Amino acid sequence: MSQEPETRKKSTVRHTRAIQYARTKRPVSAPTNEQVKERLTELVHPITLGQVSYFHSLGLRARTLNLVVMMAFVLEMIWRQISGVCELTRIVQEETILWSSPVKVSQQALSERLTTMPAELFLRVLTNLLPVAQLRWQERQRPQPAEIAWALAHYSGVYAADGSTLDALIRKIGLLQDQATNPLAGRMTALLDLGSRLPTQIWYEEDAQAHDQRFWPDILKALPVNALMMIDMGYTNFYMFAQMSQQNKRFITRAKSNLAFELADTLFENTKVRDRLIWVGTGEAHQQLRLVEILYRGKWFRYLTNELDAERLPTAYVVALYWQRWRIEDAYNIVKRILGLAYFWCGAQNAVRLQVWATWLLYVVLIDLTDAVAEALHLPFTAISIEMVYRSLYFFTQARQRGAATDVVTYLAQNTKLLGIVKRKHKSDKPEPLAFVQSLTVS
Repeated sequence: MSQEPETRKKSTVRHTRAIQYARTKRPVSAPTNEQVKERLTELVHPITLGQVSYFHSLGLRARTLNLVVMMAFVLEMIWRQISGVCELTRIVQEETILWSSPVKVSQQALSERLTTMPAELFLRVLTNLLPVAQLRWQERQRPQPAEIAWALAHYSGVYAADGSTLDALIRKIGLLQDQATNPLAGRMTALLDLGSRLPTQIWYEEDAQAHDQRFWPDILKALPVNALMMIDMGYTNFYMFAQMSQQNKRFITRAKSNLAFELADTLFENTKVRDRLIWVGTGEAHQQLRLVEILYRGKWFRYLTNELDAERLPTAYVVALYWQRWRIEDAYNIVKRILGLAYFWCGAQNAVRLQVWATWLLYVVLIDLTDAVAEALHLPFTAISIEMVYRSLYFFTQARQRGAATDVVTYLAQNTKLLGIVKRKHKSDKPEPLAFVQSLTVS
């Protein structure tokens, strides 16, 4: 009797090995163009200088690789997607890196600094940068998606919260060398402002298996009063939902298929839409929620919210706003795929944290640039491709060297068709959620 072939076990490394290999084979990329340097210097450099006194209070010496220099090196390494510390060591000895002049430094010294420079310093810079970027967003004028504009007029803010597992670490050296598998780098969770597309808080957990529920206390503390937050089913927790209602904080999430509830009242119902008040939970978690259901392409989609007033939050907006939750997935896509947080230069936890916070710093700068392009084109931010803005900086650099361009925002706005800055519409695109659900409620 022939033996059945063994089922091949899925690799825990995911696609990381392919990314790592590809990064090591790339040629050295061109220096960051001057306008991007100016934007990084304008936004990040002053805040970094403001952390120097705290740097000294930690007992750290003002050596060559101090906070200001290391911030420049790490940001440059991520932005240009330099393959590793060895490559970076060669570059910093020959080039001016952002605000740092060329320095003679060994690979060992640079590697050691990545593992010992307190990652908290980078987090403090990020935390101080976020309100600055938020203020710049508020000062710009550009249209918003209808449901986001409506929510911002009725709530103190509209947010999405979600977590994402980081990819595998390299096992070439250090304590990871003797492990049987490549361990994952950890897990991060973000609270994203859906209006500005900027994070308001980011948390990192070394345990890659950490459940989303672990971050509930932090999320609840960071969420403003009278705010509206989108979360996926992984955050379903009736006790925390009750806490949100007591604190005048609202949520919208997907309802599980096995949700046990008791019908309290029907607010609206037809063949394709149902909007009802229900009782869920037991004990302290016993509460009234609102269950909204719509029929889309032959399947019922169910949503839960603790906003019980259908006049304050109409049925159509419950669905349309939840569909905007995908913006946080877009943010993770930019951070991990475009800015390279799927590749880690070092397996040390401190170096991982440094890279996480520095990558989000660059995300904020990229969002700020993309928003400026949206304003120049008088288009909603959602109409602009963040990825193509990032990739088009190469063409701006070439145009500037030829004397054909001077300002990056103007150049990108004037060459949208060539560069693919404005997202193309496809026949397979989903309908506009707000108009679609409103048509169902009218019918």
